[in-house]
Amino acid sequence: MKPMTHRLSLARIEQALGVIDPVFTNTPQFLSDTLSAELGARVVVKVETANPIRCFKGRGADFFAAGELPGSRIVTASAGNLGQAMAYACGRRNLALRVYASVNANKLKIARMRALGGTVMLAGEDFDAAKIEARRFCEETGARMVEDGREPALSEGAGTIGIELLRFPEPLDTILVSLGNGAILGGVARWVKAHAPHIQVIGVAAAGAPCMEQSWRERRVIALPAIDTIADGMATRIPIPEALADLAGTIDDVVLVSDDNMIAGMRLAHRHLGVVLEPSGAAGLAALIEHPRRFAGRTVATVLCGGNVTPEQ
Repeated sequence: MKPMTHRLSLARIEQALGVIDPVFTNTPQFLSDTLSAELGARVVVKVETANPIRCFKGRGADFFAAGELPGSRIVTASAGNLGQAMAYACGRRNLALRVYASVNANKLKIARMRALGGTVMLAGEDFDAAKIEARRFCEETGARMVEDGREPALSEGAGTIGIELLRFPEPLDTILVSLGNGAILGGVARWVKAHAPHIQVIGVAAAGAPCMEQSWRERRVIALPAIDTIADGMATRIPIPEALADLAGTIDDVVLVSDDNMIAGMRLAHRHLGVVLEPSGAAGLAALIEHPRRFAGRTVATVLCGGNVTPEQ
């Protein structure tokens, strides 16, 4: 039987670990005894927030930027975290960056994108509307559009998290990964299923933004007219076909979590770990709260993938 091809390269994921700025790699991962006692599973956390942009996206952004010619013009759309990561990486690599974000985007993230050197344009009522405007600008000017979930290097850089998770000294039963547009889940699942297929890889999506969960189950793109979640990092309304295809055959399931349980997960992380998370960063903890019987007694790793919170959050 001919092996299934995959657009995300295992060789490039491995290569990325040696290219990405070390400030983003080899992040802490450990078993939390107190979280385990509270949640009824053996909870292994991987903390991706202790870096200059307080989230995992620096991995993919830096891997992408390393392959671009200095002086290139780059355009992206972002709810905030990718924009920060791209601004950081482009600044290091002498690339000009323009970021489109929603007029309703997280103000802290907008300020950070600008402080890191990105030119930020506000357009549209949500992330997907901002992305449409970014594409229009690129069509008119010839600038390079870099879309999270569509650009392989972003997912391959995120896949280095999978390499590090498999170095954990104890066997893992399940890995829970936040699912917005699919970049981190696609990259992590690609590596883990190729090297440890017995480990369950489960995406965690916001119940108020379920388009990727619905699309994965139906095996077709299902766009939604509107979404309603506090998790701006997971607030996808229109799936990217390439990102959806990356999940085929590499993940075992997708679970939905409520905003209330993401908030509960944020509180648990602060109380037990001393870590500040944004809602999407706490998605894996929310899954453990919302589906306790499913994960009871299992060794479950979850990626605490972002910590950019507003004062109100």
